Amino acid sequence: MKHRAKEIHLRKPIRLLLGGGVIAAVLLGAAPSAQATPVVVLSAGHVDIADVAYEDGALEIGVHDETVEPDVERDVDDVVFLVKNAAKTTVPDNPAFGFLGTAGKPVWILPEIQNEELLWPGLAAEEIEAGVLTGDSVTLKVEKVTGSGRVAVFTEDAVGNPNVLVNSGDGLPDAVNLSAGTHQHASWAFQKAGVYLVKVRATATLAASGATVTSEPALYKFVVQP
Repeated sequence: MKHRAKEIHLRKPIRLLLGGGVIAAVLLGAAPSAQATPVVVLSAGHVDIADVAYEDGALEIGVHDETVEPDVERDVDDVVFLVKNAAKTTVPDNPAFGFLGTAGKPVWILPEIQNEELLWPGLAAEEIEAGVLTGDSVTLKVEKVTGSGRVAVFTEDAVGNPNVLVNSGDGLPDAVNLSAGTHQHASWAFQKAGVYLVKVRATATLAASGATVTSEPALYKFVVQP
């Protein structure tokens, strides 16, 4: 499916009303429209947060939502990702995890291994055919994070040692390389409860021409429950 690639203009912050188990996300400053797509709040299940495609000469970033049946493609700006209170844990007493904060302090983690109570976020390039991009590789660049605290994305090896892919606490941009035709999972960590905006862009080189192609920016909206 084709993702709609469009520039995102966030004129005012998102207002999130959390109460009674109901979440309303209102993008202030946007003119109401009968054709406007309702905001979807995703809080549990498998979702490829960054689903990169190359179609009609352009790289595009969308959301592949497998929390519904059948699964659907969504625009990034139509989705709010909810990090539930059940994701709250503490920073391990291990210097290797210092990028998460002080040992013993709270941290909210959407884990690399699926927990059915939480979102299981993936990074995907499954729609890109082999041979289209040089090295069959596309780079996701996290350009900016704004919000309540730091954001980190990391994987762990077989013995639990972390490999940090993104860490907004030590400077951005950070880059994650994806292979065409694949998708992967990682842990997403948030330092504090609150609202986060994460700006991401994809870039790659075309194998046939050597030209660089870059997507429009995608602005992800996360809400972390206390």
